[in-house]
Amino acid sequence: MTAFDKHQVATFRFVRCTLDENTGVAQLVYAFDNGPELVETVTIPGAPFLLDGARAQAVEQALRLLHLFAGVSYYKAAVPEDVRIDSYAIDADTAALVEAVYLNGLGEFAYRNGLNLRGRFRLPVQGEALAASAAGLREHALVAIGGGKDSLVSIEALRALGIEETVTWIGGSQLIRACAERTGLPTLNIGRVLAPELFELNRQGAWNGHIPVTAVNSAIMALAALLQCVNQVVFSNERSASYGSQIPGTGEVNHQWSKGWAFEQAFGEHLEKHVAADLHYYSLLRPLSELAVARQFAKSDFYDAHFSSCNRNFHILGERPVNRWCGVCPKCHFVFLALAPFMPKTRLVRIFGRNLLDDAEQAGGFDALLEFQDHKPFECVGEGRESRAALATLASRPEWSEDVLVKRFIQEIQPQLDATELSIEPLLVLEGEHRIPAAIWERLRANFAA
Repeated sequence: MTAFDKHQVATFRFVRCTLDENTGVAQLVYAFDNGPELVETVTIPGAPFLLDGARAQAVEQALRLLHLFAGVSYYKAAVPEDVRIDSYAIDADTAALVEAVYLNGLGEFAYRNGLNLRGRFRLPVQGEALAASAAGLREHALVAIGGGKDSLVSIEALRALGIEETVTWIGGSQLIRACAERTGLPTLNIGRVLAPELFELNRQGAWNGHIPVTAVNSAIMALAALLQCVNQVVFSNERSASYGSQIPGTGEVNHQWSKGWAFEQAFGEHLEKHVAADLHYYSLLRPLSELAVARQFAKSDFYDAHFSSCNRNFHILGERPVNRWCGVCPKCHFVFLALAPFMPKTRLVRIFGRNLLDDAEQAGGFDALLEFQDHKPFECVGEGRESRAALATLASRPEWSEDVLVKRFIQEIQPQLDATELSIEPLLVLEGEHRIPAAIWERLRANFAA
């Protein structure tokens, strides 16, 4: 392709989206100006799919929504002000949802690149809103698995309630596959291949950075649920995901905005209102803090040798840790700290291969988690108050209090904190808004509160 100059791009185009019902392959096509087409493919296993009536209409709406969401990977390369949809019309509700995903989901991207995206991405509104009807979906849950502790907590909670579920992931991660197979449940591996030209655009100097990948994955799984004729898409995003990093002079920037309540509420309501009235999207862990999730996970060691929350395992390109945990990234720091109050020290050190809190060189990483002389990392980690409470808990335990970073916390940091805000118990309470179906929640809350 010809040289790409992000400053010369005038228009981003949503060209078309298609689904082959005989193969399960969806094609999502984009372009800048009149340039070459950028074609992404998503492959849903289980074809051929026999679609008619309300379910066929729901699939078409879900496919268009996926087309619009997934375009964020390409739009960000140049962030032009003119945006067009070539092959279909959308209503005002759909436009508002997608615009919110781009503005908030690209918040970290914009901050890191010094861009102001407010009011920049606007979709043309032409069509009338479609009122969704029931698509005749069966009672069954597609549960997203990412290889970490959170999704495993959800999977086991649903299993305990006797809810039929299929463990679902997107992409080719062998680590996630091993975790999924460890559950012993039915699995669904969805393929996703980005347009290869995107990596060349990045090499030529395109804008690049974090995207709201959970929003894209949610749209992929909504389409998959309709094709599989199941009525629930379940994620494992906890209460803490709704809180971002407080940046001096900028305000809140949430790395995990599409894991937060605002996105879950907006997307879930949109699906039921405009796609399929009987398709329910929710996070099973929304009423829990990260620490409460860690407490649930620690109750069983069944996945100790299989799970990993280290994001270096899941980069599209780049190095992978030799083991499942690199031990130096914010995710490793936080998961180690979150699990420490709830499991024996020997078990935790065995999982990670070393004691991260007995390494003076890791002080800066843990300071950021505590929001001590730094802001919360741009990662999917808990709130600063959770990290402070976890460390304060460890500081009171003899088996931890002599570790170098715990001792430093006791001597240098804890005296500067409000002692009344360091209790861990209030952070383990189930609270806050959620979209968990009432029949499930009433049975689930007793399990999580124990």
